[in-house]
Amino acid sequence: MNYLKKLIDNGVLSRQEARLCMIQIGRNEISEAQIVGIITSIQLRGLQLSELEGFQDALIELAKPVHLHVEESIDCCGTGGDGKNTFNISTLTSFILASMGYKVIKHGNYGVSSLCGSSTVLEYLGYEFSSDSHELQNQLDRNNICFLHAPLFHPTLLQVAPLRKSLGITTLFNSLGPLVNPHDSTHQLTGTHSLELAKQYQHILKSKRTNFTVLHGLSGYDELTFIGGTRVLKAKSDEFIQDAPNQFQIRSEQISGGNSVSESAHIFTSILRGEGTKSQNTVLAGNVALALQTFDPELTFDSAFEKANEHIQSGKSFYTFKKVCL
Repeated sequence: MNYLKKLIDNGVLSRQEARLCMIQIGRNEISEAQIVGIITSIQLRGLQLSELEGFQDALIELAKPVHLHVEESIDCCGTGGDGKNTFNISTLTSFILASMGYKVIKHGNYGVSSLCGSSTVLEYLGYEFSSDSHELQNQLDRNNICFLHAPLFHPTLLQVAPLRKSLGITTLFNSLGPLVNPHDSTHQLTGTHSLELAKQYQHILKSKRTNFTVLHGLSGYDELTFIGGTRVLKAKSDEFIQDAPNQFQIRSEQISGGNSVSESAHIFTSILRGEGTKSQNTVLAGNVALALQTFDPELTFDSAFEKANEHIQSGKSFYTFKKVCL
């Protein structure tokens, strides 16, 4: 089938068509020029639910399997691509949760449309990526956390990485990232800068798990930042707007990720040491609080926030980080 022609003619791929399209991309049966055309056509028009579901089906089907034994775990991974260059909120959230005793199996990748993705900063700080289930299980057992570097498990993502990098824009692959963790965790905290995509996530995740939180920043962020309100979507409650505790407002420059990988890494480790600024700690505590609520829906946001903020400021999470990366 000529997928590109259908898209140019304003057609929408069915779930099965999208699945077959992505499988053909993964098998090198579609040229690079056609792939770029497919990516840009969908980006201009907007990714539809049937396409998102079909692409997800294909990437999971083509992925290298990982076998991890854990009763409950969480993945904290946003779409990225919001162009805001914040510090690595979801990766720091993962370390905080792990040091609090929760099992975290985080899916991530290098930054494509941003300076420093989760894999970028972790690799810079000494983490060695692995696709070996035994090694990952050991990390999870010892430190409550392991990282699944997307290109090691998704050959299709590795194949299209140069194209995505050359385009330098948000693409459908950003939208797929949080939905294709090779380990199907029981809990998930994710987010997107698009409200339409957030609602698509909610629809898809309802069929996969009962404990999840999807975030959409009204100011265009894919995480809770307290820069304006954040729309929160869950499985078993009506969506609502989460504002800052005590109306504490954040400015974008206060949660910047820096201008280089080394600067991003310095911000990252400073926060883990308990040396973060009030704005950094507040934003991080808000995201950790929402993750805690996925495990315990009866926990109020204020109680979860206070618990998270106290733990962040203690610097205890740096000990978990040292065991993982240094």
